[in-house]
Amino acid sequence: MKNDMIKILFVCHGNICRSPMAEFVLKDTVRRHGLEDVYEISSAATSYEEIGNSVYPPARKKLAEHGIGCAGHHARRMTKADYGRYDLVVCMDRANVRNVRAITGGDPDGKIVLLLDFTDRKGQEVADPWYTGNFDEAWDDIAEGCAGLFESTRGADRGN
Repeated sequence: MKNDMIKILFVCHGNICRSPMAEFVLKDTVRRHGLEDVYEISSAATSYEEIGNSVYPPARKKLAEHGIGCAGHHARRMTKADYGRYDLVVCMDRANVRNVRAITGGDPDGKIVLLLDFTDRKGQEVADPWYTGNFDEAWDDIAEGCAGLFESTRGADRGN
């Protein structure tokens, strides 16, 4: 990565389910490894629909089941400036990728990716519990994707 911090932005449609779940899962992983000073992690939406709302209660409950809190999160929309600020813009599905590219005007630096590209399920999408109600499936996808993302970035700025 290009700076001394690894900056990751997770993106989904509303920023109340999948992207904040991924944000807090990765923050928890980073904390458990004592690398809070190495990572900057956030999340955002591609839409305006949920701006200002907290994490959706079933998503909050799923995080809590795994001992992960998400207090203080309020949905926000991604901006064009975010593209320059973050090293990776990690999307949950292909519609998010299209919408992020529309917001940013493209992907000249190749930093817009799918979360599951960090697993052996490249090109697949994180299940959307907003439509299915299946937060277990979303959790499994997010946990697997975040584990792969962490492993692929953990030594990036320290040269190990």
